[in-house]
Amino acid sequence: MITVFTPTYNRAHLLRQLFDSLSKQTSCKFEWIIVDDGSEDNTASVVEKFSSEERATFTIRYIRQENGGKHRAINRGVKEAKGELFFIVDSDDTLPYNSIETIEKHYKDIEGDKSFGGVCGYIAHADGTIIGHGADKDILDATSLEMRYRYGIKGDMCEVFRTSVLREFPFPEIEGEKFCPEALLWNRIAQKYKLRIFHKVIYYRDYLDGGLTNNIVRIRMQSPIASMTTYAELNSYNIPLKQKIKSAINYWRFRFCSDKDNIPTLSWQYQWTAPLGWLMHMRDKRNVEK
Repeated sequence: MITVFTPTYNRAHLLRQLFDSLSKQTSCKFEWIIVDDGSEDNTASVVEKFSSEERATFTIRYIRQENGGKHRAINRGVKEAKGELFFIVDSDDTLPYNSIETIEKHYKDIEGDKSFGGVCGYIAHADGTIIGHGADKDILDATSLEMRYRYGIKGDMCEVFRTSVLREFPFPEIEGEKFCPEALLWNRIAQKYKLRIFHKVIYYRDYLDGGLTNNIVRIRMQSPIASMTTYAELNSYNIPLKQKIKSAINYWRFRFCSDKDNIPTLSWQYQWTAPLGWLMHMRDKRNVEK
């Protein structure tokens, strides 16, 4: 079974389209867990109506918690999940009708190989335009880091991890911060597990105003420790030198957002990137203040 997981915050008006896409799935071997991250709208009553509809041939579980950010909601969902795979589907997105069936098919091929942390498909806009691009192989076995820096795949991809792997690698929950980049976790997982990547669309996404993607710089600035940790760790991995330099600059970019002493450190070899990071930080401040 697959756990389809949706973190949501004040998105009650969007959940219907996701529910409709789940109801049309060619495989019903999944549960849907919704973690409400402290919404102030009618999310609870909307989800309750879904459970009473005849089309709901899958289990729906609603969990409400105090607002703490998407990463804390994911950690809670992973703890509650009953599925062998954990499929994160945001509240403003939908799935192709055969998404679950496609994931099941490709996971079955690697299920017994514990070197795989899960499977990975492609994301497209609602009009069918594929977002991820680069390596057009039908099947590719690679870690998340190899996918980006060895095979050159760019754009968002849809990783579906084993639930056990996400329990092994939970998101860090940093006091006072409500955001943690998913890349931090995916990169850590890549140190131990690879993915079976298949060239099929399993996710539809369109970026809406007010979402994480549209406000990402401001959100990262408000969670500088998680942002710094992501870039400091990326800089330490076996990736191309150009990418190491970029990650070092981004480390300093968000280092200047924090006055805390207990912070992640960057290799001394890349201290020279601090002035470039400061320039980016100042640009970010100007843009955010507009």
